[in-house]
Amino acid sequence: MANVDLYNLTPTLRLLGMGVLIALLPLVWTLYKHRHNPVNLKLRAITVLTLFLTFDLVLFGSFTRLTDSGLGCPDWPGCYGSVSPLGATPHIDVAQAAMPSGPVTHHKAWIEMIHRYLAMGVGFLIVVLALSSTWQRWKGHYSFQGAWQVKPFWAWLTLLWVCMQGAFGALTVTMKLFPAIVSLHLLGGIGLLVLLSSQVAWQPFTQRELIAVHLRRMLWLMAALLVCQIALGAWVSTNYAVLACTGFPDCNGQWWPAWQGQGFDIWRGLGVDGRGQYLTYEALVSVHVVHRVMALVVFTYALLLLWTFKRAGALPTMTRVLAALLLLQFLTGLSNVVLGWPLLAAVAHTGGAGALMMALTFMLSRSKSN
Repeated sequence: MANVDLYNLTPTLRLLGMGVLIALLPLVWTLYKHRHNPVNLKLRAITVLTLFLTFDLVLFGSFTRLTDSGLGCPDWPGCYGSVSPLGATPHIDVAQAAMPSGPVTHHKAWIEMIHRYLAMGVGFLIVVLALSSTWQRWKGHYSFQGAWQVKPFWAWLTLLWVCMQGAFGALTVTMKLFPAIVSLHLLGGIGLLVLLSSQVAWQPFTQRELIAVHLRRMLWLMAALLVCQIALGAWVSTNYAVLACTGFPDCNGQWWPAWQGQGFDIWRGLGVDGRGQYLTYEALVSVHVVHRVMALVVFTYALLLLWTFKRAGALPTMTRVLAALLLLQFLTGLSNVVLGWPLLAAVAHTGGAGALMMALTFMLSRSKSN
């Protein structure tokens, strides 16, 4: 790995072509299925498709991280300068022979490259949305009032966001799983889900459900708390602190373990503190405990929010969805601790965080205050 150029742009065009091919089949199927619909509904169907594939991409990104496949190909954007691990077989053979359980193996390389292919496919669909919405606005096809439509500004903002997300993906590899970069990459994926969800959920203001001002404020506060909790969860995962605490609700037989703040040194390498010293186990315990405490805050507030919305009879369907997702998130988080971080529960926990942000986005996008 030491002799690999971190950036090798040779296979870039072929990789872009791979992303187009991956996205083309579902895109053509979606357009065919909605061939008789107005143009705005065709674009809505493409937006829904992009949101679905982005959610899949976030899940697969979690799977890539949890299987230690983030460095399966130690360069970017290809794999040892090739478009797939097949072309990198000699290099992977050498790395795997030197470290059979190391970061570079054949199956980890395939996991990493499939993640990159999916990311390029999602990027292509967002380009289609940006160009199509701009073209349709220019042609004046959005003259009808009260109809769903793609807003070019939001489509181009989403494209800018996904480009930034790609840059963080590259830095994740070239900076060797630097915790701050990996965490920002995960948060960027959640942000992409929010942007796409807001476009799917968009309704004309006159068609939105009227709810009390304090209910919308509660939703905004819930979203802010959840973002903080997702950031802490990303920090736990990227520092491999999930199993620092055994037992629940106590941690290693203690209700409040001794505090060591080195785990919260933000700009540092994986496994070391800000001074380059190895992180202690106690520092990882502190990272884990903070995430648990914040989870208690989030769930307590969420119960208050659900009770308030139920009493007011506001957004009943989405309130039930939010309650179900919160329960799922609690169960998957608990499973990570008591079952020893099973892969399925860990991936579902990341997916649950994304789904919760999507649900809150829908609730905010489809309501207005009086």
